[in-house]
Amino acid sequence: MTNCWERPEDMTYQRPASTCDITASDLTGEIVAALSAASLVFKDDQAYSKYLVDAAEKLFELATNVDSTKQETYTTVDARGGEARNFYNSSGYLDELIWGGTWLFFATRNTSYLEDATKRYDDAENDKIPFDQGIFYCDNKFTADSVLLTQLRFFHDVGYPYEDALLSSSNLTDSVMCSYLSDQNFDKTQGGLILLKPDYDTSLQFAATPAFLNKLYSDYLDLLRRSGDNPMKMSYMVGFGNHFPIQVHHRSSSIPWDNQHYSCAQGDRWLNSVDPNPYVLLGAMVAGPDQNDSSIDQRNKPQFTEPTILSNAGLVAALIALHDPPSISYDSNGFSFGIAA
Repeated sequence: MTNCWERPEDMTYQRPASTCDITASDLTGEIVAALSAASLVFKDDQAYSKYLVDAAEKLFELATNVDSTKQETYTTVDARGGEARNFYNSSGYLDELIWGGTWLFFATRNTSYLEDATKRYDDAENDKIPFDQGIFYCDNKFTADSVLLTQLRFFHDVGYPYEDALLSSSNLTDSVMCSYLSDQNFDKTQGGLILLKPDYDTSLQFAATPAFLNKLYSDYLDLLRRSGDNPMKMSYMVGFGNHFPIQVHHRSSSIPWDNQHYSCAQGDRWLNSVDPNPYVLLGAMVAGPDQNDSSIDQRNKPQFTEPTILSNAGLVAALIALHDPPSISYDSNGFSFGIAA
């Protein structure tokens, strides 16, 4: 039912949930990282923070103690992730296990998790670098892994036996940050928008996440602020500025709420309508312009007007990082996380 245009409240077709087991190593690593990071956010609530850490540790043990020949990605098996493969395909799991292990180290300061992460680093570099260097998105956490390990090297000297991997991560991070600013490594539009994956439609998704990583790597903050010209003078954040998208590719905000139920076929009326959305999806970032800095504000052209979770997650991180002057956060024992508070 991917072509069904109706409000989520009106959906009646089946949307079955899939079940994954211990072989979905990539998804497990993501969840471990999320739980670990959340435990730091809620560290003042000691009971809840411990609850999150305990869950993360149990999941990490499941993911890393399984026979390596059985480790695979969530989308490998059709019955489990076949549907997701078309939208959020996963080509590997090493980067996610590093991601989860490093965040778990930050949450617990248990060096066994850092040891696991750094041991996997070289293999993950060989796995991801050839086709996705410098890109941070759902299928590649390796660049973010490198930045996170670099922050660890900067703010907490853990020394042997981790120094080699941390040095590699620091060198790679330095190289990647420079590559963002160079015209030699990545394509850019005439207006200055970096195109990390030119063949993909959602240009801003792949620009928001390096902006966030570049901010964390604060030595290059001044260079980061050299923005492009934005020839169309378009605000790609809905509701902000004098010229922003009004036909956002979003079912719930495009179909009026009038206590009527509309089927998939009836919903096409609003998908193809040229009228503005009846509801402003305030703050959402749409897909953005193409390689020629052009953007068409039409609801049925998602390559320009769709606000995806992936794109907006990177934007939120970048905006938070830019909101306040950088400072260093510490836990109650004085341990530096090397991240802005």
